[in-house]
Amino acid sequence: MIRATLAVVAGLVVWAISATGVDVLLRSMLPGYAAAEPHMQFTLGMMLARLALPGAIPSVLAGFVTAWIARQAARVVTALAIVLVLAFAPSHYYLWTKFPPWYHLTFLVSLFVLTWCGARLQGLLVRPRLA
Repeated sequence: MIRATLAVVAGLVVWAISATGVDVLLRSMLPGYAAAEPHMQFTLGMMLARLALPGAIPSVLAGFVTAWIARQAARVVTALAIVLVLAFAPSHYYLWTKFPPWYHLTFLVSLFVLTWCGARLQGLLVRPRLA
């Protein structure tokens, strides 16, 4: 139980740190992004970049780390994915009118799916299967 809890907490920390880091990069690399961010006035390209970078990369990394710590325990990775979705659902509800519905749904579904992809990747890299 302690390992499972630590794995979920570590996944959340990895998600937060990597999302922050990638968001800082996005602000510096994508013209107009930093100015659009405070008002959430993003172009389509900016929304796609937000989904691809600060959304996808942290989810994969968090799933990877959680699976590594939890020794591939599926229930622990599932717990992390559920916690991430529950953590972000209220803010997406609040921001519902600022973005199109596809954006919210893509982000929330990707939290679950990409966290699992990271866990799967960890399993493939750490314990490669022999053919």
